[in-house]
Amino acid sequence: MINMQHIEFFHKDHFAYRYHRKKPAKSLAQFIDFFWETDFDSLWSLYPEGFSDALFPNIGYTYLINLGTPFVMQLEEETFDVKGDGFLPRHKNMICHHSTGNKIFGIKFKVSPIVFEKKVNFHDYREYIFPLSYLIDRNIINKIKGTGSFEKRVEIISTYYDGIIEKYSGSLRYVDIVTRILDDYVSKNDFNVSINALSKKYKISTRTLQRYFEMATSISSKQALQILRIRKAVEHLTSSPDDFHFTTYGYYDYSHFYKHLKDFINGHTISIIQPHLLLLKNMLKSG
Repeated sequence: MINMQHIEFFHKDHFAYRYHRKKPAKSLAQFIDFFWETDFDSLWSLYPEGFSDALFPNIGYTYLINLGTPFVMQLEEETFDVKGDGFLPRHKNMICHHSTGNKIFGIKFKVSPIVFEKKVNFHDYREYIFPLSYLIDRNIINKIKGTGSFEKRVEIISTYYDGIIEKYSGSLRYVDIVTRILDDYVSKNDFNVSINALSKKYKISTRTLQRYFEMATSISSKQALQILRIRKAVEHLTSSPDDFHFTTYGYYDYSHFYKHLKDFINGHTISIIQPHLLLLKNMLKSG
């Protein structure tokens, strides 16, 4: 039985120090959030039966490149035995069950540049873990697996995507619109912007904007922006509760924020989540 569970936002040291993480160069920042790689070698003696890492919903999706032994990925209530490389939708609650020998390299996307080269509608990929075979050049995966360092793997994949973006950038209007909206929403903290206002800004209908988001990110524009907002709020609350206030994130009162927080936290399937929700509630009261 796997006993130890690390939970995003709460076990900050684990996610900060047991995962290598690197932001992309500016040329890729509209498309990629970060590159990451597990660093678990020192943990196996502490957890010989393994451990699990639980993450809350996010936007976009992750490419998983397996550098070690098989692992088990859980999306909501459904589990997948992952032996090879996979596509992971990130709008669901997830738990990765790790055991000795696991080593994973990942790319956390907002929008994958593969849409420039192939006709991919990521809405079709939103429910399950899929093989990566259609979504990335197999030769690039082999190069990533053949090199010995995280830094070199980041360099290989960055060069690959830089080449695609340089060749095709600007050729797909829906990609430009979605990546601009996501970038502005996060950088400007414009949490009160409405879907109607965004549609008018880009001179498209709300239905078209939703279709653009589903094609590029796998989820609707409303769901994507709500996830971004609550994640930023929870990160702030757990990192610096003394200066947190829900109005910073566009919530009009405490009950509005707490309802969204409770839905976000309680949606997870992990059994020990209730004490963490209580902890956040106490942080809100003391902040």
